[in-house]
This record gives sequence, structure tokens and C-alpha cells, in this order.
Amino acid sequence: MNADVQLNLALILFLPWYAILVGLYWFFPRQPRSLVRWTFDVVALVVTTLLSIMAMQWGYLNADPHAGAIWKQVLATSVCYGVFLASMTSAFFLRRSLIVRPHARRASETTPVTHFPEVAS
Repeated sequence: MNADVQLNLALILFLPWYAILVGLYWFFPRQPRSLVRWTFDVVALVVTTLLSIMAMQWGYLNADPHAGAIWKQVLATSVCYGVFLASMTSAFFLRRSLIVRPHARRASETTPVTHFPEVAS
């Protein structure tokens, strides 16, 4: 197997699952859709990808060679997936507190309340 493929195999094998999780992160919640949110999401996904790649390569290069050849891939995959989930979860909660909640608060303050007169029976 090519050395580059072997080093990045964990990321290659998990790409479909990562794509699903990234799609869910990107599309939910649906509002607000602003430049600030778009920029935050792009930065969060780039940072997540870089951290996952670094963690995967660290896991592969630091696995105990005496544990067997497959252990390098197992450790690389586990570390990569853990870092990916931790980074995406952190980005989700940070986005919610910095962007989504303030938008919802502003939207509820500017929405007029409609009172309907009670109908006498």
C-alpha cells in the first residue's frame, strides 16, 4: 500500500460519515443565515479538518509497532474520530451561544405581539 494512503487511511475511510456530520452541522439550525454564521462555520470546519488530520497522523506515527500492523490504523482512526467529534461539538455549542441565541433574542424582541380581542359569547 502507498505510504501516503496508509498514513491517511483513517480519514479516507471516514470521509462519508464526516460528510454526513458536516452536512447536519452546516444546515441546522436553519436560522440565522448571515455572513457571520457562514464565516464561523467555514472556520470551524477548516479547524476541525486540520485537527483531525493532525490527530490521525499522530495516532498512526505513535502507535506501538509491537502491537501489530493493524493497531496503527485502529489508533489513528480512534484518535481522528474523537478529535473530529470533540471539535464539531465545541463548534456547535460555541456557534449556538455566540450566533444563534443572540439572533433568536433579537428576533423575539422585534416581532410584534398580536392580541386578538376576545369574542363575547
